Amino acid sequence: MKLTLRVWRQRNPDSPGAMATYEVDGISQDMSFLEMLDTLNEELILGGDEPVAFDHDCREGICGACSLVINGDAHGPERTTTCQLHMRSFQDGDTIDVEPWRAAAFPVVKDLVVDRSAFDRVIQSGGYITAPTGAAPEAHATAVPKPVADTAFEHAECIGCGACVAACPNGSAMLFTAAKVVHLNSLPQGAPERESRVLEMVGQMDAEGFGGCTNTGACATACPKGIPLFSIAKMNREFVRAARKRG
Repeated sequence: MKLTLRVWRQRNPDSPGAMATYEVDGISQDMSFLEMLDTLNEELILGGDEPVAFDHDCREGICGACSLVINGDAHGPERTTTCQLHMRSFQDGDTIDVEPWRAAAFPVVKDLVVDRSAFDRVIQSGGYITAPTGAAPEAHATAVPKPVADTAFEHAECIGCGACVAACPNGSAMLFTAAKVVHLNSLPQGAPERESRVLEMVGQMDAEGFGGCTNTGACATACPKGIPLFSIAKMNREFVRAARKRG
């Protein structure tokens, strides 16, 4: 395939950015989107130009590092991570716009790389438990009903990629924060910090400058792991419960 790429280029956080146009040829439909960008970068390097900076790590849809907005969609036209998006989703001759996450809380570092440390600080504020560490307890020592375990596992699938924020018209992190809160608050191990967890994490989320949730549902639609929209309602109930208890 031959493609026209319009890629966001920005030298550093303080420099203005702009879209740059590149032509790439010989792209296989079996390539992943990141492999296609690798091909582009090889051509740029051979031509003496600076390669396009973009985040990636596992390239297996696990780490969530491959954060790109492709033709206006977080991670592209398929509901998956960018590294698992293949070029068969596009047609020969297509023009593809590639941009970084667009959110006030995710400032651009360079080109397609954004600073997502705001997520780290949200987790640090309450996304943990104080259960004693050491040898693993016997698996059946703490009984957890299957529906509760299923809920916890469903929300533990969140990889913190930020697609929910990038897709949200308000730049809200409610789906991400809800996934982390509901995951731990569902389990008996998370009970000691149940109230403080939701209050601190929501407070930190607001402090980071994420927008408010207006229930458009774009976050859940873009989430590559399928975190459900009702998770936000669950977190809101936890928040009201905790706020009333704290008084």
